Amino acid sequence: MKSQLRGKHLLSTADWSNEEIETLLLTAERLKLDNTLGTYHDHICRAQSIFMLFFEESTRTRNAFECGITQLGGHGNYLTPKSTQVDHGETPKDTIDVLGRMGHGIGIRNTLVDGNKWMQAVAKHSNIPVYNMQCDIWHPTQALADLLTIREKFGRDLRGKKFVISWTSAGNYMRPLSMANNLVELMTRTGMDVTLAHPEKFDLLPVALEAARKNAEMSGSKFEIVHDMDEACKDADIIYAKGWGPIMTVGDDEVAGVKMIEENPGWIVDSRRMALGKPGAIYMHCMPADRDIEVTSEVMDGPQSAIYDEAENRLHTIKALMALTMGNVNGKN
Repeated sequence: MKSQLRGKHLLSTADWSNEEIETLLLTAERLKLDNTLGTYHDHICRAQSIFMLFFEESTRTRNAFECGITQLGGHGNYLTPKSTQVDHGETPKDTIDVLGRMGHGIGIRNTLVDGNKWMQAVAKHSNIPVYNMQCDIWHPTQALADLLTIREKFGRDLRGKKFVISWTSAGNYMRPLSMANNLVELMTRTGMDVTLAHPEKFDLLPVALEAARKNAEMSGSKFEIVHDMDEACKDADIIYAKGWGPIMTVGDDEVAGVKMIEENPGWIVDSRRMALGKPGAIYMHCMPADRDIEVTSEVMDGPQSAIYDEAENRLHTIKALMALTMGNVNGKN
């Protein structure tokens, strides 16, 4: 366990060692159990503030941070570009130089083009921890909650388990690559065999694929890419399926991207595909899921679904993140 994490940024799980991630997950397990038992930890971040800067709206991320900091004894300041001077062009440096003198941490959600670049600029000048609440490349707080959920279902030793991250035919708009990118980067570090499934021309970012291959080699696991959803789901332990846009093919051309998505129907998780997995297989999705488009309601509401456990674990992993990097972990102000 590595306990000296105060002040550390979380821009990507790739920036955290396996030991650091294990420390966070063990802390989340402890905080979750204590929460169940009614043990309070409002001394850990007492009188501390976290700024939550959202370029886009959120349900799970915002409420996990806001409830989490409250339960740790602090306060969450909800911000948007329009409610700050960011919308008027104030630079990342000037923004964080001011906020860093007032608060104790900042989370940023910016999935727009160059969202990660903007966060990196904030982190470069920040004297308080910066948390990536999702950008155009990564979604680390969701991936950590996903990993905690998998450990709860299958135990801490995940070697030999098959984790599938599959594309789905979710249309209307192009979803970012960040969730799938982060899953292949993180899950290949656990010893699980990871299968990525998507139609041709729906590739992930090279940085994520390179990390996945390297991590699989280091952990002694497998990483493969297939273009058939049935093939991917066969003998799976975890089927994690969500849509993303063909951004590596069309860039930010929304019209062309949606057209390509509509040209690939049938990528949906249903009871037949769940039956291709192992008997104890679980279904996962970061939510919101498009019912009966990405996944049938039968599966989403069925006994194999872990989606609400995932959602709850956003709270516990985010509390652990703030406790370790912001908090008065020795119980003193």
